[in-house]
Amino acid sequence: MRRKTGYPIGTIAYYGEDDKFASKVVVGIVLSEKEDVAFLEKWFGTKTDVRLDAEIRTQIVKKLDQHNVHRIVMVDKIIGCPHEEGIDYPEGGKCARCPFWAQRDRWTGETIN
Repeated sequence: MRRKTGYPIGTIAYYGEDDKFASKVVVGIVLSEKEDVAFLEKWFGTKTDVRLDAEIRTQIVKKLDQHNVHRIVMVDKIIGCPHEEGIDYPEGGKCARCPFWAQRDRWTGETIN
């Protein structure tokens, strides 16, 4: 069986107030190499980690299928605060609701000064 390659590509990223509980998942669709994300959708959870929520997973699969996604790019961990800079807190600032991420590198999880 030949595998599909190329575009569109889906991106999946998980966010949470700490690195243990994902309260937000963001799915993006990139249509071509020369474009930014064309479609973006967000799902939120409060009682169940979004990574474990069957209904959210089903909706993500439907969204990826709807856009005929060929490949998915994602990391295997929570990569930062679920609140948005410039929307939930000022540009260039730190989120007051997520002190866990205030002095932490979102990619390595290590404390930074």
